[in-house]
Amino acid sequence: MIRILLALGANLEPRRERIEEAMRLLELEALTDTRRSSMYATEPVGYTDQPDFLNAAITGTTSLGAEELFSICKDIERRIGRQHRDRWREREIDIDIILYGVQVIDTPLLTIPHPRMHERAFVLDPAAEIAPDMLHPVLGTTIGQLRSRLR
Repeated sequence: MIRILLALGANLEPRRERIEEAMRLLELEALTDTRRSSMYATEPVGYTDQPDFLNAAITGTTSLGAEELFSICKDIERRIGRQHRDRWREREIDIDIILYGVQVIDTPLLTIPHPRMHERAFVLDPAAEIAPDMLHPVLGTTIGQLRSRLR
């Protein structure tokens, strides 16, 4: 079993319900021993002329391989109604794999740890609430330490 950390976000209504449904499906299909963060309202990054986001994190354990977990995340996004748009645009739901244990994965499909996680309060705030001890395997720093350095 591998301990993983996922980040979720949505900025098209019903934001909260979409994130909650994504977490429910992740617990049903991919994760055990989960912890859910609170939801955090955040301003958009990149393209700013759009609604604010709600962001959250979920941690748990999985027996799935990273690519299988990725596939389930994408399928859950599709079932919740995610539409494909340009980068930085509105999202019905977004699920990102932030950490997959202490593994470093760099394939055409996946880059884990998430390459910009340490720069983003909207990832680190909810992650630090539920998994401050999880280690970034490249930076050798915990989520809690990354969060405090960001401020």
